[in-house]
Amino acid sequence: MIPEKNPKRFLHFPFFQGAFPSSPKQIPLEITAGIAFAAFAIPEVMGYTKIAGMPLVTGIYTILLPMLAFAIFGSSRHLVVGADSATAAIIASGLITMAVPESPQYVAYAGMIALLAAIFLLLAGLLQLGFLADFLSHTVLIGFLTGVGIRISISQLAGMFGISGGSYGTFMQLTSLVRDLNLTNIPTLIVSLSVIGIIVLSERIGSKVPGALIAIIGAIAASWMFDLSSYGIIILDAVPGGLPNISFPQVQLSDIPKLLNISVACFIIILAQSAATSRAYSMKFSDTFNENSDLIGLSLANAAAGMSGTFVVNGSPTKTEMVRSAGGRTQLTQLTTVFIVLIVLMFFTWPFAYLPTAVLSSVVFLIGLRLIDTEGMNALHRQRPVEFNVALITAMTVVVIGVEQGIGIAIVLSVIAHLRHSYRPLNLLLVPKPGGAMRTVPLEKGKQAVEGLLIYRFGSNLYFANENRFMKEIIALAKKNGSLKWFCISATNIGDIDFTAVETLKNVYNQLQQMNITLILSDVVQPVMNELDRDGISTMIGRDHIFESVQDVIEAYKRTAD
Repeated sequence: MIPEKNPKRFLHFPFFQGAFPSSPKQIPLEITAGIAFAAFAIPEVMGYTKIAGMPLVTGIYTILLPMLAFAIFGSSRHLVVGADSATAAIIASGLITMAVPESPQYVAYAGMIALLAAIFLLLAGLLQLGFLADFLSHTVLIGFLTGVGIRISISQLAGMFGISGGSYGTFMQLTSLVRDLNLTNIPTLIVSLSVIGIIVLSERIGSKVPGALIAIIGAIAASWMFDLSSYGIIILDAVPGGLPNISFPQVQLSDIPKLLNISVACFIIILAQSAATSRAYSMKFSDTFNENSDLIGLSLANAAAGMSGTFVVNGSPTKTEMVRSAGGRTQLTQLTTVFIVLIVLMFFTWPFAYLPTAVLSSVVFLIGLRLIDTEGMNALHRQRPVEFNVALITAMTVVVIGVEQGIGIAIVLSVIAHLRHSYRPLNLLLVPKPGGAMRTVPLEKGKQAVEGLLIYRFGSNLYFANENRFMKEIIALAKKNGSLKWFCISATNIGDIDFTAVETLKNVYNQLQQMNITLILSDVVQPVMNELDRDGISTMIGRDHIFESVQDVIEAYKRTAD
């Protein structure tokens, strides 16, 4: 299904669009799915919290008020909002040089980033800018997430080996790890390998209980029973329970400009990833959704995150797939999850004090590995070598330089990829088949539709970047066909023509005139026709030389030839 564009729905903005209506028979399934999803989501967001450099409990906060806000105000029945690896990595990459991870100042900065992202999302929703998500291509997203995955996985190796990992930057972390391998804490490494083994085995056997949950519960039990800290295994401090404090992040005004670039990077990822996920699942289940309502919902979710002491939340494809796998089909599943998380925060945070930090490092390490899209990169390499290079450059930028810079490169490369397609469109010649229908042939063949008539179809909008190619191809074709009398441009794919291209069209007309060839236009859409009228092109060419279809051109040419 395509996104719903109904402005009335946007303006009235009803609540719980994604939760109701719901079949009475489906409600018990939604509740069961919500309970199951909570079991999946709590260990996952703990991993994302480690990536972000935030206190552990703040990760659980991301699936409380922010998830509730989107369930109330969003339109998608399927999109699940919470902590996400990409935005968590952006936050950590930007804040690591500004404050100590997990410190009150760091938490305040993260909250302000969420509020700034909320403002950008609100403006995008009010201005109905949901279409901007289309400008970050799937190719660069593959490269970006692959780079994030590599960066995240490498960053967790020190924690898995029980080595102090104070270095910043992927290569520095690798160098430090290799240098300090002799300091490996063997019991910590055994815990890490056990966690990875449990998670991988549970996936292989198709366990209905998430492997990460099994590993965390098992590690907490082992730590409590065998006093793992006495073996040099670092465990978490006490995790505070209760509800989050609602307050405005205490950040000086002079610090806000430093946070803007991080907030913009988060905004871009939220915009692209959330829209792509909503579209994919609305098509899968034949539902409608409103991109701009979702932007408002995401804005309010991030505002809730910023005011409740946590960090940026995003529409998560992994969480959305978790809910689908558990049988959830509406936001009722997420509302159930919110209730379960509320119970955990009120009564069950104390066991986390026994959790070895290596367990979270191992969970995050696997999250990073799953982000590395080897299948997508291989497909690009096999089918689109140029786009593979674009994805590879994006990934390497994220790994070598940083996540924020990777976002910038991703945007630039997406625009370049778009310009490349429109700069070198597929231009063809049209010739009639028996019966009157038209078929296409490559330009190289130079085949005329009728002796003396050549029909050239330009494959894109005509603008300053491709106008030179347009003129060169036409003149080359005209010179190649010595018997040519009419040169017809089929404008069926031209939806816009800029000032530079208008001047080029005049130049083409004059050069063809010097070669005693008449310029003909066909299939001109009305907006382009209006531009040609305004710029005097239609008068110069002559209204009797502008036709509705190429068939009309062929018939008119045959009459003049007779």
